Amino acid sequence: MKADIILSGVGGQGILSIAATIGTAALQKGLFMKQSEVHGMSQRGGDVSSNMRVSDKPVASDLIPLGKADVVISVEPMEALRYIHYLKPGGWLITNSKPFNNISNYPNIDEIYKEIKKIKNHIIIDADQIAKDIKSARSSNIVMLGAASPYIDMEYESFKDALKTIFAGKGQDVVDKNIEALEKGREFTLNQK
Repeated sequence: MKADIILSGVGGQGILSIAATIGTAALQKGLFMKQSEVHGMSQRGGDVSSNMRVSDKPVASDLIPLGKADVVISVEPMEALRYIHYLKPGGWLITNSKPFNNISNYPNIDEIYKEIKKIKNHIIIDADQIAKDIKSARSSNIVMLGAASPYIDMEYESFKDALKTIFAGKGQDVVDKNIEALEKGREFTLNQK
């Protein structure tokens, strides 16, 4: 088993929570894992990215070479474009459809979608709306993880177990909402097939 995953987005969108969930799931299953530092200006709403490598064999480097990522998970569509060149042939790009308009010259969103759709294996999901629909607006990042989960070579149940561990101290309602967000994201992707 091997999963090379690029996480991207804008500071404050929950990249660290996605990384923590994948990392916790990996460690609870006895897998090897390396994660690069989260790069970017998270305090300022700047672009943020991280490399995650999970395997059943020791992982030598935390950095994913160009053209070798199995999955790119982006919680912001323009940020997805920054990392397309990391995808391996046959890799999957999973992106949120909602832009984070934090710059005055944000590109036309339809042009961004056009570029994303050039990637054969892509999912564009309105994770923000799904999170609002389940009355958990802050869990759109976990919706994104759920949407990517069919393409990550890890047991789906391990993500649920990781969410239980990570959010246990915040109460059962928070755990349940995050698991629901994960399930709704996965359901969206599975319905695209």
